[in-house]
Amino acid sequence: MKKLLVLVCCITLNLSSFSQQTYTINNETLELKTEVDGSLDLLWNIIDSNYRYFVKDSEENIQELTNTKGSDNKYLEEYKVVLSSLIQNSTLTLDHVKLTLFSLKEFLNNYNSSINSNYTFEDRSKLKTRLSVFGGLTNNSIVENSSNTTTPFFGIEFEFFEQYKLPRHALVFNLRHNLETNDITKYSVTQFALGYRFRIINNEKFSAYANLKFVTYSFYNSTISNDDPNNPATYKNNSSGIETPFTLGLGADYKITENSFITFRYHNIYALFIDNSNHFPVDFAIGFKTNL
Repeated sequence: MKKLLVLVCCITLNLSSFSQQTYTINNETLELKTEVDGSLDLLWNIIDSNYRYFVKDSEENIQELTNTKGSDNKYLEEYKVVLSSLIQNSTLTLDHVKLTLFSLKEFLNNYNSSINSNYTFEDRSKLKTRLSVFGGLTNNSIVENSSNTTTPFFGIEFEFFEQYKLPRHALVFNLRHNLETNDITKYSVTQFALGYRFRIINNEKFSAYANLKFVTYSFYNSTISNDDPNNPATYKNNSSGIETPFTLGLGADYKITENSFITFRYHNIYALFIDNSNHFPVDFAIGFKTNL
C-alpha cells in the first residue's frame, strides 16, 4: 500500500513545463521562460521578486516591457509604446492590455493568430461544470470494520474545470452516503468532500485520472447492539466533524455522447493521517456524468 501511495502521489504532481533559456539583454544576463512562441514571443520570469516581461520579434530583437511612474505619479505605460511599434500592420488595439502575464499572453496570441492562419492557441479559459451521479459498494476501509462488511453507497459530484478542449485539472465537490451496515455495529455516514483531480490519460473518448480529497465533512450514525440474549442493549451515537485525511483514489470516464460519460471509480484507496483498516480497500462505483 505504501508503494501505491508513493506512485499515486508522484502521478498527481503536475510539473509545469516552460521553455527556459539564457538571454543577454542590455548587458544583463537573464533566465527567461517562453510563454508565447510565434511571430512575437513573450518572455518572462520573476527576477529579484519582480515580474519582468520581454517581447522578441522575428528578427530576434528583444525589448523589455515596462510601466514606470512619472513625476506626476502616473504610470507611463511604456510597454504599450513598444507593442504599438511592433504591431503596426495590425488592427488590434492596446486599450485594455495590462502589464500582466495573462493579459500580455492573450494579446500576443491574438496578434500572432491574426497574421498567421496556422498559429493556434487556447482561448481565454472559462469555468465549466460537470455533474455526475454514482453508486457502488464499499467496505468502509478507512474506518473500523472488523467483519469487513460490504455495503452500498450512492452520491452526486460537481466537477469544475477550465474550458480547454481536453482539461487535465479539476476541482471536485462530492456528496455521498454510505448505507447502514447489517452488523453488530450498524454504521452509516454522509460525507461532503472537496478534492482535486488530475487526468493522467486524457483523450477525446477516454480519460483516466487520480483523485485527492483535501477535506471531508462527515455525519456519522452508529447503532451498537450487544449479543447477550439475557441482557440485550442498544446504543446510538451521532457525531460530525471536519477531517483532512488526504484520501487517494482513481477513476476513468468513457465518452458516450457529445456531453455525457460513463464513469468508473475506485475511491478511498488510502488515507493519510487516518488509521486505515487492515482489510483490502473495496470502494468501487459506476456512474453517469454530463456537462452542464
